[in-house]
Amino acid sequence: PRRAVLDLDHMKMPRGGRLLLATCLGSLFVLVLYFQSITKTDRPGKSRRSPLQTLYNGDQSELAAQRSLQGRRELLEQACLSHTRKRQVLSPEDLKHLIVDDKHSLIYCYVPKVACTNWKRVLMVLTSDGRYVDPLAIPANEAHVAGHLRTLSEFTVPEINRRLRSYLKFVFVREPFERLVSAYRNKFTRSYNTAFHKRYGTKIIRRNRPDPEPAALEKGDDVSFPEFVQYLVDPRTQRDEPFNEHWERVHSLCHPCLIHYDVVGKYETLEPDAQAVLRLAGVEEALQFPTSGKSTRTDGNMAARFFKHISPFYQKKLFNLYRMDFLLFNYSTPEYLRTR
Repeated sequence: PRRAVLDLDHMKMPRGGRLLLATCLGSLFVLVLYFQSITKTDRPGKSRRSPLQTLYNGDQSELAAQRSLQGRRELLEQACLSHTRKRQVLSPEDLKHLIVDDKHSLIYCYVPKVACTNWKRVLMVLTSDGRYVDPLAIPANEAHVAGHLRTLSEFTVPEINRRLRSYLKFVFVREPFERLVSAYRNKFTRSYNTAFHKRYGTKIIRRNRPDPEPAALEKGDDVSFPEFVQYLVDPRTQRDEPFNEHWERVHSLCHPCLIHYDVVGKYETLEPDAQAVLRLAGVEEALQFPTSGKSTRTDGNMAARFFKHISPFYQKKLFNLYRMDFLLFNYSTPEYLRTR
């Protein structure tokens, strides 16, 4: 039998029908181009690859780094399958920690006490069109000003879905108790954090300290770590209000079992992981991730020193509270923990 040939000029149909068919075929062509643009296949002669394409189609020189990143993705996905049961629908409020860089097709979920100030500085440089050049020239308080960077929560649902589908999504995490102790030290032992002392310190002292001094109730500036732990594990705390972002669990801030993160960086390997992200974004030659001489990344015993003063009963309660972050991001149960 003769093979049918599609010929718009010679098909026996009304002029309007030919026009409709041509329009449909044109629309189909546009859809094909669209779906080709969001796949991971890169073709010679195309414009510069997106970070997502670069990650999944990296050349041979990048394979070692890619294997490490892939291993973390796979561990996270497996942990999500093993330890989460019910699906959750995300609301715009759930996306307020996801910062968007439309210029470089990046989405970053910031986690306080995991180098988020420097990441915000870097993203201000990347999105500023030349206004900012040196990340470390940006004051820390300015990096946290709302409005300098856009979050995913500010977009419409179709715009959110398009970005989640086609942008490189990354998050940086830290050993949960090291992060928690860092938050305590910064917010409760520094004299300049009077807002935290008033907001949380007075409440913690009123609830957990027998016969507190009037000055302590007024200022809230001498909260001990055991008192802070008691406040965290008290069921009333989360019934009253959500945790502050500085001690909220990473899985509650960034929803890693609902949002597929392409890169999971770690505070313990911050510099190489940060440079890997900048390399994927194609900006590693123009921009270096800021490093600080005050880093505690090499001090893995900071939390152990603080936990010496926490009873096994409260250690177990606290571990249960942060257990999901340990499991999802492949952190071992600390050796110093006494839960029996």
